Amino acid sequence: MEPILELLSDNCLYSTKDMAAMLDMTEEEIEEKIKSYKDDGILLGCQAIIDHDKTDGEHVCAFIELKVNPQPDRGFDRIAENIYRYPEVRSLYLMSSSGYDLLVTIEGSTMKEIAYFVARKLAPIEGVVSTSTHFVLKKYKSKGIIHRNQRLDERENCN
Repeated sequence: MEPILELLSDNCLYSTKDMAAMLDMTEEEIEEKIKSYKDDGILLGCQAIIDHDKTDGEHVCAFIELKVNPQPDRGFDRIAENIYRYPEVRSLYLMSSSGYDLLVTIEGSTMKEIAYFVARKLAPIEGVVSTSTHFVLKKYKSKGIIHRNQRLDERENCN
């Protein structure tokens, strides 16, 4: 992978000044390469990783496995397009698993909100055969970043 993309992948908060110093380039060269990556559709966006356990708001994440019947004319693409248009959908992958076809990541405020989304929006999509929802109980690592929880779990404190 190209060095600028590697840096952005590791930490999207690096400034062009920081990257220029790390890569022995000028800020203008960095800015030009980043613009080129965006224009070519290589760099799709940069996102911060937030430890929602340390914020005041409620946050729930779930993985939903979908078994689907591919469409004769477009395979899995048409169903995927119907799914990824929902703002609740954070990611969507076609999988090689024999147990399910699509893996969807959903985020919301409550488990009930996610359950309603699955029941009212995902499950009724034409071609969806079945769904299986898995709620995330605790995140230990996301996108290469370890979530360091300062609070000790009571079970870890047993003597």
